[in-house]
Amino acid sequence: MSIKRVLVTGGAGFLGSHLCDRLVQAGHDVVCVDNFFTSQKQNVAHLLGRPNFELIRHDVTHPLFLEVDEIYNLACPAAPGHYQYNPIKTMKTSVLGAIHVLGMARRCRAKVLQASTSEVYGDPDVHPQPESYRGSVNPIGPRACYDEGKRAAETLFFDYHRMNRINIRVVRIFNTYGPRMHPFDGRVVSNFIRQALKGEDVTLFGDGSQTRSFCYVDDLIEGMMRLMGAPDTLVGPVNLGNPIEVTMRELAERIVELTGSRSKLVYRPIPQDDPRRRCPDISLAKRELGWEPRTPLAEGLARTIEYFRTIRFEDFRAPTPNY
Repeated sequence: MSIKRVLVTGGAGFLGSHLCDRLVQAGHDVVCVDNFFTSQKQNVAHLLGRPNFELIRHDVTHPLFLEVDEIYNLACPAAPGHYQYNPIKTMKTSVLGAIHVLGMARRCRAKVLQASTSEVYGDPDVHPQPESYRGSVNPIGPRACYDEGKRAAETLFFDYHRMNRINIRVVRIFNTYGPRMHPFDGRVVSNFIRQALKGEDVTLFGDGSQTRSFCYVDDLIEGMMRLMGAPDTLVGPVNLGNPIEVTMRELAERIVELTGSRSKLVYRPIPQDDPRRRCPDISLAKRELGWEPRTPLAEGLARTIEYFRTIRFEDFRAPTPNY
């Protein structure tokens, strides 16, 4: 195996920290860049003493000059409560961040992967969603800063690929969960676990019949790394996620049961533009990467709940007003 110098933007976040773990373990020289808006330094604290790991506090909306072989661009608030807190900054992070890492890739002749999202499909009319589906996104709604920011980033990646022959990869990530999720990120898994462990009412939006598909973080990182190592003809986009759907009500009931909580389910009005169904078609990933999720939902939830039991919620920064 050849040792590479790898940059991970957003490397102290939920997904980024797990990716850094894998890359450091594989022996690569890893540079983790993060501005710590939604991430936690404790996510990578165990790596700080490793000789092949470096942590830099930096915001990707500003240029960064490094010499690297590969770039994983994960920097962007990904939870609705966080990305809606400052929607203009969210759009800047997606667009300017993409421009800056692509410029670095061009200068260094580095391979660069964009962590895109299932949100590019919006509230889908096609189910499950294949990569060929162009989406149904409201460009002026409260979620648009993230949805359209990620769509614009994909555009930039493919334009740089076509015009400058940049070696790109684009992965569209569906709902992912696991240890190191921010307890106040506003996502359903972290919300439900936090509420259940505290004995609070578990909040469902709408009637709880809307569906999502949940991929455990270890499986997701494996898929990203396989795409980065795939032949250069496979640039993407490639869906990564779990094709097994679960309703929000069923998820809440499972978490209440697994935590042994006495929490009750309560219902609130559904937010604007909240997708009714979200499920990936992973045929491409299975065929080209030999990848599919391996971790059953019950097992992954149990590991995530165990992590949540080890943290003190008061140690995390106060949530944004939109959490």
